[in-house]
Amino acid sequence: MRSFTYPVVVLALLMLGGCSKDSETDTTKADDVRTVPAGEKASVGHLTYSVVDSQVLTQLGEDPTPRIPHDRFMVIQIAVTNSSNVDNPIPAVELVADSGKSYSELTDGTGVTNWLGIVRHVGPGQTERGELVFDAPAAHYKLRFNDESNDKEIMADLPLSYAHEKTNEVLIPTTDAPDTPDATAPGAPKTK
Repeated sequence: MRSFTYPVVVLALLMLGGCSKDSETDTTKADDVRTVPAGEKASVGHLTYSVVDSQVLTQLGEDPTPRIPHDRFMVIQIAVTNSSNVDNPIPAVELVADSGKSYSELTDGTGVTNWLGIVRHVGPGQTERGELVFDAPAAHYKLRFNDESNDKEIMADLPLSYAHEKTNEVLIPTTDAPDTPDATAPGAPKTK
């Protein structure tokens, strides 16, 4: 009985050791995924992705029949460049929350001005630009991009913003006293 127990225990330990080694390898793969800030080029395989703009919206389209999301519409404008000499597909992109939950692209681009579409490709040496749309809670996210064969991936960190703001150069009146000349006004006396 004793001679039978020893090999069973050794075999069980070897099997457990093999299982833990596989899980370490999976963890290492997840840690190897590079993350770049939004706006920076993210190259994976022959495709180079760049996040051009992002918006968090409460509706798409105008009244009387706007599209209303379950949570919020995340509209992300990207550019994808193909550095190979053949036409390549542009794989689906995922929105990944800090918790690890991922959101797939919506398959309906109604109300999105320059929707990239679902079946898409980029020609050799060409760049495709367009918008992706997700329905997700307003939070901090990363975009997961894959290469043309879905073997490799890279992430782009999206800044958290609740409103899309475009800055215009607008002159804002100052509250200077009337007898104090504005130093930036044309014709104002120059100070040394």
